[in-house]
Amino acid sequence: MQGDILPRLAGAAAFAVPFTLAAETTTDQPMLAAASINPIVVTPTLTARTVDETLSSVTVIDRERIDRQQPRELSDLLRGQAGLDLTTNGAFGKNTSVFTRGTGSESTVLLIDGIRMNSATGGAPAWQFLPPQLLDRVEVVRGPRSSIYGSDAVGGVVQAFTPEGDGEPAPWVQIGGGSFRQQEVGAGVSGSEGNTRYSIAHNYFETDGIRIRRGDERKGFRNNATVGRLSHGFEAGPELGLTGFRSSGTTEFDGGRTEYRLQALGARAAVPVTAWWDALLTLSESRDEADTEDDFGTSRFDTKRREARVQNNLYLDRHELVLGGDFRRDMVDSTTDFDERRRDNTGAFAQLFVDGGDLDIQLAGRWDDNDAFGEETTGSVAAGYQFDQRHRARASFGTAFRAPTFNDLFFPGFGNPDLSPERSRSTELGFRASQAGWFWDLSVYQTDVRNLIVFDSVSFRPENVDRARIRGAELAAGGVIDDWTLQGSVSVTDPRDRETRNRIRRRSTHSLRLEADRQLGNVSLGATALYQGDRYDDAGNTDRLSGFALFNARASWEFAENWSTRLTVDNVLDRDYAVARFSDGEPYQQAGRSAFLSVRYGHR
Repeated sequence: MQGDILPRLAGAAAFAVPFTLAAETTTDQPMLAAASINPIVVTPTLTARTVDETLSSVTVIDRERIDRQQPRELSDLLRGQAGLDLTTNGAFGKNTSVFTRGTGSESTVLLIDGIRMNSATGGAPAWQFLPPQLLDRVEVVRGPRSSIYGSDAVGGVVQAFTPEGDGEPAPWVQIGGGSFRQQEVGAGVSGSEGNTRYSIAHNYFETDGIRIRRGDERKGFRNNATVGRLSHGFEAGPELGLTGFRSSGTTEFDGGRTEYRLQALGARAAVPVTAWWDALLTLSESRDEADTEDDFGTSRFDTKRREARVQNNLYLDRHELVLGGDFRRDMVDSTTDFDERRRDNTGAFAQLFVDGGDLDIQLAGRWDDNDAFGEETTGSVAAGYQFDQRHRARASFGTAFRAPTFNDLFFPGFGNPDLSPERSRSTELGFRASQAGWFWDLSVYQTDVRNLIVFDSVSFRPENVDRARIRGAELAAGGVIDDWTLQGSVSVTDPRDRETRNRIRRRSTHSLRLEADRQLGNVSLGATALYQGDRYDDAGNTDRLSGFALFNARASWEFAENWSTRLTVDNVLDRDYAVARFSDGEPYQQAGRSAFLSVRYGHR
């Protein structure tokens, strides 16, 4: 296996060279702000730190990048990013799976403003129903994070943030339309008044969709989404905040349709207890609800999660200690008669940052007690060494686990109440180089998973039978030359079932994403090139799906004060490709060439 990986690693290193040389030779050119090269993030460590301080592999997709690309779906932003592999059962609101570093679709946690959105029955988040048009930024953390987030953070964590609001009131309105009868209308306003900040926005999107099966009818998609945030800071120091999100609509698929509702509501209180102690209390509720009509009749799967979380940040000279705990209750209301409809999880966690000057150390540990499977303990350790102001190396080791879902444990006739959680161990080495305007980040890792939960074709229920080993390398880079903004990432992954030596189903072994944008006065031109390698649609590695390359183009024009228009053309070369098949072997069709034109007043 190493004979396969090493040449790919050499290719990844070669990919980094142009970025490194450019970083050394363009110091007199206009450059990105330092915050764009080494931004502040909160998802990896629960506290605000720059990317290199987290000692993690992190990708940040900011508001400017989202606006440039005008994605219709979140998958358009995530596809090809370092360490991420996606499959979709068609285009526009169809079932989407995100595989972070080769792990399962249930092994990546999705958060919206800190609120967990994974389904309690299926386990995986409903990525396809989260509209990117209303997001302010996205943080992608790759590698195990169970030591602070608990169950399911085996491959990583993706957190989407909605706008907070700041300054004078900033209203915006956008209208657009395009191929496949796409229609979109959105509006919002954000700002601040004294110590009060606010933001509210709504977006409506509708399309007739595409034929996801050859010769079939188009399968449409409709989405109504609203986000809102409100916070107030008191003179004495405490701050109270509310955040809300709701996405609802209809998606059609082969043989039926689903009416869905995603909802999150959270309250937050941040209190500076002393000069060296900050306390944070959050209360939240999230819902994942679906009513489905198909060839088998009608069904309802409604899941609800309520969570209370306490976090204490203690500042000890240059060091920092985080202590906290949480209580989570999952509830299921369904037309399916589950043996159990509720389970509770209690957790406690601690995290220590030791600032040793050039050498930093991070330690984290967490204990969970779950009604369904008992106690689990996870931990991580990381170290980073600063060679100089521009170069930093890191190394980490972490354990994680994924809890069996309600479907795994209790689905009538198919559930297995004796299942144990999946458990993993991950090791990572990384190196980051950055200076004003440029960065590149290279990492190599290995994850070993035992007690994999798989569906057994003999017993017709899930069993803990398999083990997996996932090895890989990732390179991300970006910067500015003159008026050009460049971003790139390449990933090499070898996800193997250790029992059979076969590649894990539907995982690609390599991917590439390149983005280039040029500013020409009031006009901006840009393009994204994507490549994903082949994959197998079956565990036996007999049904191969070919790799594919896509090219997307975009242009924008600020034609008057506060007015702009944007045009995007996706899959410019009209490539025919598939990343998954129906059970009868027919490939799920993807969208061909499509165009979308929008006009906007104001800035989000």
